[in-house]
Parts: sequence; structure tokens; C-alpha cells
Amino acid sequence: MRINRIGVGVIALAAASALVLTGCSSGGSSSTPTSSANLSAVITANGSEPQNGLIPTNTQETGGGRIVDSIFAGLVYYDATGKPINDVADSITTTDSQTFTIKIKPNETFSDGSPVTAKSFVDAWQYGALLSNAQLNQSFFAPIEGYSADADSPLTGLTVVDDTTFTVKLTAPQADFPLELGYCAFYPLPESAYADMTAFGQNPIGNGPYKLASSTAWQHNVQIDLVPNTSYNGGRKVQNGGLTLKFYADLDAAYADLQGNNLDVLDAVPDSALSTFESDLGDRAVNDPTAVFQSFTIPERDAHFSGQEGQLRRQALSEAIDRDTITKVIFNGTRTPASDFTSPVIDGWTDSLSGASVLKYNPDDAKKLWAEADAISPWSGTFQIGYNADGGHQGWVDAVSNSIKNTLGIDASGAPVPTFAAFRTSVTDRSISTAFRTGWQADYPGLSDFLIPLYQTGASSNDGDYSNPDVDALFTKAAAETTTDAANQDYQDAQNILLKDLPAIPLWYSNITGGFGSSVQNVSFGWNSEPLYYAITKS
Repeated sequence: MRINRIGVGVIALAAASALVLTGCSSGGSSSTPTSSANLSAVITANGSEPQNGLIPTNTQETGGGRIVDSIFAGLVYYDATGKPINDVADSITTTDSQTFTIKIKPNETFSDGSPVTAKSFVDAWQYGALLSNAQLNQSFFAPIEGYSADADSPLTGLTVVDDTTFTVKLTAPQADFPLELGYCAFYPLPESAYADMTAFGQNPIGNGPYKLASSTAWQHNVQIDLVPNTSYNGGRKVQNGGLTLKFYADLDAAYADLQGNNLDVLDAVPDSALSTFESDLGDRAVNDPTAVFQSFTIPERDAHFSGQEGQLRRQALSEAIDRDTITKVIFNGTRTPASDFTSPVIDGWTDSLSGASVLKYNPDDAKKLWAEADAISPWSGTFQIGYNADGGHQGWVDAVSNSIKNTLGIDASGAPVPTFAAFRTSVTDRSISTAFRTGWQADYPGLSDFLIPLYQTGASSNDGDYSNPDVDALFTKAAAETTTDAANQDYQDAQNILLKDLPAIPLWYSNITGGFGSSVQNVSFGWNSEPLYYAITKS
């Protein structure tokens, strides 16, 4: 949701000598099956067709992310509250915040019985970082010595010491580097993956709490079937008989299945049910704050959106959106208008950034700014926002488009793409010709996770190709800070620039809205909105 998902963080600054974290979208706490758990019962939940094969270094959206997080185990994971817990890691230590020693637990194995060693991590990171492998998460390895975004170059900062120990040397001190290490880009891979990575992505072998039920478990555009991985020894002990993720074409169908007890867990409520789902489901409804930020992005390559003209038009569009009304009417109060680019549930968030007024509805100023842009180059054409039609976005896209149309007097509309996978492919291969829906589901609880992956020059999820050297310099400065407050101030200073440039138009913060069926118990959602699938039991 990480779409997208995907930097550096802040909580590590307080204890840089022994830090752990997790990412992609995993969460949970150490648990063991209860005597009442039906370990033969399979849990069903909604999902979406992954954009790519299930390779951790090439997965940066939630459809694939929730699967990858279930079948792989990283060095650490987060519990439901965001607390980092060791998974494969025994320890992550440093004395200078530049060289880190990582020890993994002995006798760890992949689901096929092959060993998980220090080399399993190092080889996977080397693969992900190599330019010619064209992995979407390549930029996550940028802090490591030897990384190059311009040519194939080995990560010389990685050294295997023995089967259970490896070291990581960064190009510069970065106290909060360990916060990134739970993200899926840093998962290990078995030796067998490198024989044919494309084939491996269709039938991956992981080391997490679940594994694919069979070589044909992934039925494309239909569902994927996972079963418990009995060789997994970490804290996310599976308490059910398996997990089936169903890929729905629209959320209304998923919600109907939930109401009919044909679906156990739903992590998103369609617009049509936002006003009724809590009364429909009673105590089985979920409506809690979470680390999710929503926006839309306008690439500078689009006509009329580069230079000063583009900056003026972005500001005008932002001030033309009545966020208060849209969040009340369309979302029934399950969203909060944004006042920055991060999330209120993250330490260091503030609603007092200079320039945040550009996120307030101001039709008079919006018209003035649009006219100033027209004086540079007269507007022509239609303004459109691309989105995936299978994700329940039409209602808010239409509302935002109408707000822009009514305020600025231009043609504005949504541009739906049938599936999430097709939509994300058009974004990542830069073939999309409109503005497009973007958002962020946090990988770990740090301000940087909402900023660096999306707005640093060349970053893995910088889908609008935004580049500002002043922003980059502040990100670099924050990474080298030795206190949380100092790092947070750098990130806030960077956001003040972002509020002028508006590489993405912030819209609102999301609650997790969902529910579960009457036959399941122990359902909870993590700090990042993902259900803790492994902990769910079924009667």
C-alpha cells in the first residue's frame, strides 16, 4: 500500500545499538494456538491480484505484499501496536551507526527444508540491488556501500562472516537504518530461486508462517491458497488451517460475501456500505485509525504541469478540493482531511506545517492561482485522475473531480482502469497519461517511510519522478541525525518544501474500515491496517 509501500525511520534513534523492525505490511505478536482453535479451518479474506510475481524485492503493492509477508519471514516483524519483534534475527547491533552486525537464529529453514543462512539474506539483497535485475525495490539498498543506480555494481558493504552472521557497511552513518530491515525487500531467498526467478515468483518457497498450498495454488485473478508452514519457528504462529485470499473485482461483491458468511475477513468497506456497515455488522465491524495516507499524483511530464506553471496548477487543484465535505459525505467520517504527507498515528506528526493552508478548500484563491498559470500557458483539455476500478475508488474520484470542475470551471473526471495490477503497471512503466491515485500504507512507524520512498529523487515509489535537491539534502541530513527530535525536524522542513511543490496532492488519512464473519474469532488489525491472519481462529 504501500500501494505501495515503502526509507528510514525515527524510533531507532533512541536505541541504535540493538534495533529491529519489520515491513511490507506484516504485523502481529508472538502467539501460540489456543486449545479452542480449529487448526483444520481455512480462513478466507479479500485480496487483489498481485502486480508481479511474488518476489520480495519486486513487490511494492498491497496485493502482492500481503502474500509475500505471509510466506516469508524477515529479520524482524512488528506486533499489532508497531513494536518490533525479532523474527529470523537474533540480534542487530552497531557501535558507530555505519557498520551493523546481524546475527540470525540457527537452524532456520525454508519450507522446502533448505537452510536459511546469512548468505540467504546477502544473496537476496545483492540480487535486489543489481540494476540489470530491474527490481522495483532496488533503491532500498542505496545506503549500502557499493550500491549504484546507474550500473551493475555489487554491494561491497555486505560480508558473510559465517552461516549465522553477516555485516552491513553503509556509505555514511545512519542511526535508523535498522528500521528498514523488516521491509519485504530485505527478505531472504533460497538458493533454488536463482535458477529461474520468473518461475520462482509464480511458485515461491519462503520461510514465513504460511506457504503455498501447491504448485497451482495461485489461480490468477481468482485467489491464492496458503497453508501453515510447519517449519516456521517465529512468533507469528498460525492458529488456523490456512488462508485463502480471494481476488474480488469490486468491494461490493466482497462485502456481500462477508454478510453472507462466504468471506471471513474484509479489510475495506465499499463506499455503498460506509454509512451502514457498523450497524450491519455490530461488534464485528472495524473502524480504527491506521497509518494510511491517500493522495493523487500529477507527473511533471504531463502537459501544463512542469515548472512554475505546474506548481501554480497543483496549488490551485489542491485548494479546489472540498476535503471536509467529501470525507463526511463519501466516507461517512471514516477519513480525516490531510494536513501533511504522513499520518497522525506516527510519532513526530504535526498539523502545523507552514504552507499547509494549500490543503484547505479555498475556491477564490484556487481560481486566482489557476488564472496565474493560464497567463503562462493557457489550459486546454480535460483533467483526469486514473484509478483502479476494482478498489472502491470511483465515489471519491468522482467527488474530487466534481469539486475541481465546479471550482475551476474545467472539464475534470475519473479515468478508471479495470484492475489494480493493470493500473499499477501503467504507473510503474510510465504509460499512464493522466494524474493518478496514489497512497501509502506504512511499512514501519516512521515519518521517513511516508516521505523518502515517494519523494526522494529516483526512489522506488517515486511514481511522479519528482526531484528537488533541497528535499533530497534534508532527507540525507535526517538519516544522519542522532536524536529523534532532530530527524523529525528535518522531515518537517522537507514537507514544507513539498507543500509548495505538491508532487502529490494530499487528500486524507484513512481509518481501517472492515469486518469479519460470525464464525471467526481473534480477529485484529495491525497498526498498518493489515489483518493479523495467522492469529485468526475459526469455529
